[in-house]
Amino acid sequence: MSAPTALELLWGSPQRPRRGPKPSLSLERIVAAAIELADAEGLANLSMQRLAERLGCAKMALYRYVPGKAELIALMIDAAIGAPPELSARQGDSSEEPWRARLRLWTLRLHEGMLGHPWVLEVTLGIRPFGPNEMAWTESALTALADTALDGAERLDAVALLAGHARTIAQQSANTDTGNLEAEMARQFSDSLATRAADFPQVIAAFAESGPPQARNNALDFGIDRILDGLAALTARR
Repeated sequence: MSAPTALELLWGSPQRPRRGPKPSLSLERIVAAAIELADAEGLANLSMQRLAERLGCAKMALYRYVPGKAELIALMIDAAIGAPPELSARQGDSSEEPWRARLRLWTLRLHEGMLGHPWVLEVTLGIRPFGPNEMAWTESALTALADTALDGAERLDAVALLAGHARTIAQQSANTDTGNLEAEMARQFSDSLATRAADFPQVIAAFAESGPPQARNNALDFGIDRILDGLAALTARR
């Protein structure tokens, strides 16, 4: 019998419990331990051997559940991203149009999830198998846009724009010490330009007008607003 593929592991039916003692390992436990290891030490330090040591089992025991690291990572992504947020409750909490409020919350939660598991940013590029949780995030965002005048392709592109924006800010913030990307950039620019202010007057002016460094962390919200504004303008023309 051939080993299961990543898609089969992601979308396959859960195994029915067998009679007798509960096995010490399960696919869910393996994936959870792998996520903990990647969160703590980075994806580069994740190996089947390290994972086996963490679980207190032989390396070969893992292969009874998952055929290799590639399939394991596919399962890790879907488990780490989890289920999408409940968006319907947001409708009564905001003066925005419902679709805008829901997409704003969707993007903010996606960004938070990426920052919570920075290794996800490394492995969610290009063509790869999508699991049920990731698909549910897409379904959730498309549902928020279902009553707008956008067609199917435009709704998909809108979701890609918002996800891409969340990802870009998360990638930048993941490499900072505080998570406040703009504040750290401002400090670095200030040090770099301390003696060259006359050469870069617009940079100096822009940072001066944006408030103290600790208050600068608005790129995520600003980008969400501009994307939603563009979508609103497009729907208004319809």
